[in-house]
Amino acid sequence: MYVDPPAPKPKGEHEAPPVPPMGALDAPQRAWRFNPDYQRLVEAWKAVMPQLESLSTALDRAYDLAKSPQTWDAPVGERYARDIREWRTRLALYRHSVLTAISDEAADTPRWVQTTANAPHAY
Repeated sequence: MYVDPPAPKPKGEHEAPPVPPMGALDAPQRAWRFNPDYQRLVEAWKAVMPQLESLSTALDRAYDLAKSPQTWDAPVGERYARDIREWRTRLALYRHSVLTAISDEAADTPRWVQTTANAPHAY
């Protein structure tokens, strides 16, 4: 069983940019905004998690039913249970790879980016 990688953190309600937009008047001042690419990764994580959980829950229920002695009373039941167990393993690998890809991309993407829009000017 795999442990899910860390999820990208959404922007906090009172979260501020890492550097206040202050500086010398001769240096160009920049405004900061939450990175839209990082926000898309947060949304991708939120979109994919319920679907992965739904698939996992469905396979777990099917596996529990397949292992129940009331469901199967023949050797073919073990074959179906083995197939479902393989599907569960593949789903766990798929889940780990998808979530790791999103988490790794989020780790490499800055949360805040500088922008020239709405930047204060000295004149």
